[in-house]
Amino acid sequence: MQIGFRWYGEGNDNIKLSDIKQIPGVTSIVWALHDKMPGVVWEEAEIAKVQKALEPYGFNMDVVESVNIHDDIKTASEGRDEYIANYIQTIRNLSKFGVKVICYNFMPVFDWTRTDLHYPLEDGSTAMYYEKGKIQDDPKQMADYILSKQKDGMSFPGWEPERMARLDELFAAYKNVSKEQLWENLIYFLKKLMPVCRECNIKMAIHPDDPPWDIFGLPRLIVDAAAVDRLLTAVDDPFNCLTLCSGSFSANPNNDVAAIVRKHANRIAFAHIRNVRHYPNGDFVEVSHRDCDGHTGILEIIRAYHESGFDGYIRPDHGRHIWNEDCRPGYGLYDRAMGIMYILGCWDMLDKLKEVQR
Repeated sequence: MQIGFRWYGEGNDNIKLSDIKQIPGVTSIVWALHDKMPGVVWEEAEIAKVQKALEPYGFNMDVVESVNIHDDIKTASEGRDEYIANYIQTIRNLSKFGVKVICYNFMPVFDWTRTDLHYPLEDGSTAMYYEKGKIQDDPKQMADYILSKQKDGMSFPGWEPERMARLDELFAAYKNVSKEQLWENLIYFLKKLMPVCRECNIKMAIHPDDPPWDIFGLPRLIVDAAAVDRLLTAVDDPFNCLTLCSGSFSANPNNDVAAIVRKHANRIAFAHIRNVRHYPNGDFVEVSHRDCDGHTGILEIIRAYHESGFDGYIRPDHGRHIWNEDCRPGYGLYDRAMGIMYILGCWDMLDKLKEVQR
């Protein structure tokens, strides 16, 4: 297991690399060029700037999250082959800097979806919350709320103001895209990429849909174990992989994340550890990484990775906002640092138990 920490880059994140360096065990910065719109080639000079920023701290840049996918690819519109060619060029450029994994998603219109970014928890902290009933309302209202929380120039991936200004256009583009057609478009995209991924030694690791069900009439694909089986079978290539996000899958209490880990550990290139608490009406809220604070089964998930001999990349996912930290929702320093220590504590204990049992 290799521990990573998502960082949004200089000028786009109030967390400093020197702060992250003080978290024990972190070796990898999970990064992206967040000012790049979907479909645009990531140029070598731009990637080199990130490498230069990381070098003094000894961090690697093995994992990129995310190289976002243009809607023409998702909808199989006229320009998709051109945008796939741009994506391939970006893969080639990233490979020159040692990148090993690209985390991406195939969600239509919206990326992760929450209705409250600062929901108060009983301990005085706040966290991101999903109120299922609100998703029946106008999507523009939710988009306006998310955009209102993007302060000091900090954009949220998947919720860029430029995209949200085109909501009507985007919904029209997906109007006649069925779930089966979206599956076909995803498989087409991956099959085009696999030869260059093998050549460049870069794995494409899809992130589950968040939350794992259709919203606003838009189809979602990577929602459960059956969907994972279908994806990995349809493009049965070791470079077609998963970003297994425990929080995304566990928003549906019927999903057993540990079982997915045990079945597909060799196809998981990247893992997010996030804990959620469910409510009987289908709402959920994100909580601390400690197992007993939520319903995700964090301990069993970590045990599944350990028993599978997982040697890929793991990062703590969305944390709470604690100690009055002024931060990007879900991506503060303090709670994610505590999450890392919890993950490493579990892992170290499993290592010790394994030694005793020999």
